[in-house]
Amino acid sequence: MSIKVKRSRAQPIGQLLTPRGSIGQLMQASRLIEQAQSRLRAALPEPMREHVFVGGLRQGRLTLICNRAALLTWLRFEQPRLLTLLHGIPGFEGVTGLHFKVRPVRPVKTPRRYQRSLPASAGRVLNECAEDTPDPKLKNALERLAAHAPRE
Repeated sequence: MSIKVKRSRAQPIGQLLTPRGSIGQLMQASRLIEQAQSRLRAALPEPMREHVFVGGLRQGRLTLICNRAALLTWLRFEQPRLLTLLHGIPGFEGVTGLHFKVRPVRPVKTPRRYQRSLPASAGRVLNECAEDTPDPKLKNALERLAAHAPRE
């Protein structure tokens, strides 16, 4: 096995944060997407606003994500109006089209809790076993198990 030497060096943070640096470009892209998201939400009807999101901008096409196929169909019909709206935002003049995706939001399911029950008679038997056991660790474990049974 050989160890390869990396030829690139770490870049100074000042260079990364400039508008031409990679972090600067990322921040600029995120601001543009945030502007598009707010302008788009303002233009959508009230029931749709919480279900449509701007996904990203790639090769002149803006990706819109919604959680229902019916909304996606409506967005396709409204595509020319939405493009005109987006062309009014500085930085989105070059958007040539929209790309639509459906990503259903599934609610988080909490696992069901199973309640275990220990009969009173089983608790009594466990207490009796604990009294007769010389090992302190085992005795403690048996007493803790017996504590789960209801008292008579």
